[in-house]
Amino acid sequence: MPKIIADRVAALNWPEITTALDAHGSATTGPILTPQECVSLAALYAEDAPFRSRVVMARHGFGSGEYKYFASPLPEVIGALRQALYPPLAETANRWQAKLGGKPYPAALGDYLELCHAAGQERPTPLLLKYETGDYNCLHQDLYGELAFPLQATILLSAPEQDFTGGEFLLTEQRPRMQSRGEVVTLQQGEAVIFAVNQRPVEGKRGTYRVTLRHGVSRLKSGRRFSLGIIFHDAR
Repeated sequence: MPKIIADRVAALNWPEITTALDAHGSATTGPILTPQECVSLAALYAEDAPFRSRVVMARHGFGSGEYKYFASPLPEVIGALRQALYPPLAETANRWQAKLGGKPYPAALGDYLELCHAAGQERPTPLLLKYETGDYNCLHQDLYGELAFPLQATILLSAPEQDFTGGEFLLTEQRPRMQSRGEVVTLQQGEAVIFAVNQRPVEGKRGTYRVTLRHGVSRLKSGRRFSLGIIFHDAR
């Protein structure tokens, strides 16, 4: 399975993805996982063993719905996705770092996670999210400590219009001295959206400036929606 996942990720249209990330702060990939793989991953939510914690959003003011963080070691498919997606995204991350100022990121995920662990961020962050009718996720950022890789991915595991309606993936971008810009990202089952975790560089008339992004999920109108979050920095 790791080889299959790695081959699928390598076959993605990375020039197109990179261009979209630079222009908009987000990009879709087309399906990475098969419908059968999506169903199998969503079914993990009913189990306890793969996870380290469960969060009910309403208890924390995060929205309505819930999610579970995977424990270490990660399930094979999720570990393979994290390993395969990181290197091409590190290229974009380092290009952004060069514009914004900051230390470059290692080319390999293992080397980056060593930095996280040395900084006290040792808990894995990939998560499985579950929404039912009426649930939603407030706009937020997934920052778990001093270190934060600037890109992450969310893969839709449920089939739109078949398993659920509503529940669109949302992005907002706060530009300096301007009103926020919002965007709805339409996904297929098994498709990922890659997006900026916190800030990204934008070229303006006076040089490069930072814009801040947040993401969330709109209210689910019917059914049940599962998604997989792939975050590359670990948590405290």
